[in-house]
Amino acid sequence: SHIGNRKYNQDRVAYIYSNNALLLVLADGMGGHLHGELAAGLTIETFAASFGQHDHSPFADPQSFLSDTMRRAHERIMLIPHDNSQGFPGTTCVAALVQDGKMYWGHAGDSRLYLLRDGAVLTKTRDHSIVHQWFEWGVISAEEARVHPQRNQITNCLGGTDQLFYMESGVPVELQSGDVLLLGSDGLWGPFTDRELAEAFALRPVAG
Repeated sequence: SHIGNRKYNQDRVAYIYSNNALLLVLADGMGGHLHGELAAGLTIETFAASFGQHDHSPFADPQSFLSDTMRRAHERIMLIPHDNSQGFPGTTCVAALVQDGKMYWGHAGDSRLYLLRDGAVLTKTRDHSIVHQWFEWGVISAEEARVHPQRNQITNCLGGTDQLFYMESGVPVELQSGDVLLLGSDGLWGPFTDRELAEAFALRPVAG
């Protein structure tokens, strides 16, 4: 995580594991929103606490665990005291639970999860943003969407307007040896194409 040209680093990440499962989670506090870093931190804390309270047996319903926990984090963020003139604290979130060789995943906002296999993007999350909607409607091209000045205007997040929050679940995926799971905020995926990211993580050390 790199702070870039901002005063505060609002990205928060965590990985937590037991004998049966691995949890990966990333939250990116909303720049320009009051206490975005607090919202991101609270999200990570909520996931860590929920995972820690589990009895360490395999999750009976991994997808419900992710959605219930993200909803709980959203509700906690909504309770943070704030000045209405500055907007609610908010954060994006993407999370994945790996169990029994399968990945379960979900997200809100434009922080992404990529599943990379054999040097290519097998699947990834769908940005919740105005620009991505324009791309899906065929109004702009993929390259135009990648560099559009409004690409960071998101339509879904934790915090913000309660009625608009939701977690979009991905289809569970059977993992294979050599797969790479990449979670990143817009600060990571913004400067690179999907192909560049996939190729970078496909590189293997050369034995001397």
